[in-house]
Amino acid sequence: MQKSNIGEKIKQFREMRMIAREELALNANLSVEQLRVIEEEGVVPSLGPLIRIARALGVRIGTFLDDADQVGPVMVRAGAEKSSVSFSSSDPSSRQHLNFFSLAADKTGRHMEPFIVDIEPAQASDYKLSSHEGEEFIYVMEGCVEINYGRETYRLEQGDSIYYDSIVLHNVHAGCSRPAKILAVVYTPY
Repeated sequence: MQKSNIGEKIKQFREMRMIAREELALNANLSVEQLRVIEEEGVVPSLGPLIRIARALGVRIGTFLDDADQVGPVMVRAGAEKSSVSFSSSDPSSRQHLNFFSLAADKTGRHMEPFIVDIEPAQASDYKLSSHEGEEFIYVMEGCVEINYGRETYRLEQGDSIYYDSIVLHNVHAGCSRPAKILAVVYTPY
């Protein structure tokens, strides 16, 4: 999936519902400029803003990530994950250090978003906390990760997992000076 597809889909849904960009930005708690960059420049927002946009448009978050409309089971063979999406942040000092590979982009009507996530070694700018509605499950496949969750920090090694409410401020980053890989499943009610 190319980055610009998400912005194009948001714009298509917004225009189809005859919602002005200013109105959607207000309802999604974004600036008009943030929404313009998403729609026109193909910048993929972080999960929090993407969830707020989906809610403001009355669609599930997967609507923006879908590539096809397969109703039955979707199987993804090892190494055949959909191309990566790097969610950005509204904070210009942060960098894109998480690369998401969708495991269900072809499944229509889904309520969970499963990803394989490659995490680059951590830098200070990676420690930005965010929150969004829903829940997350993370299983560490390679390396180690740290998860800042509220006031706590959890360090997970290969084979460890964590399940948490995403509404609490949180952050996921590499816990060592080397890359990590996780399976992440994000659930967002709609």
